[in-house]
Amino acid sequence: MLPAAANPDLEEIKVGVVMIKCPQTGRAIPTGMKADRERFRCSTVFFAHAYCSICRVNHQWFAGDAWVYEPAERAVLSPTWPQGRGTVEAAS
Repeated sequence: MLPAAANPDLEEIKVGVVMIKCPQTGRAIPTGMKADRERFRCSTVFFAHAYCSICRVNHQWFAGDAWVYEPAERAVLSPTWPQGRGTVEAAS
């Protein structure tokens, strides 16, 4: 989260990691991009590539298939988070 600094009129912006679902394993993987959820949702349509450390290959992905993961204090991604793409489990 970016601080609103000393100006109370400024809004805090949560920045998260852009995630995709690995087409080989179905697990959630980071794309290497960071964005805030609302701006990413409103961004133009694009294709990109992301290296998957699970498969050890580059996956091509479409922005409409990606989501922004804004982690809580400490969370661990599991294969089915979010909404059919994987679940978040609290770290111990």
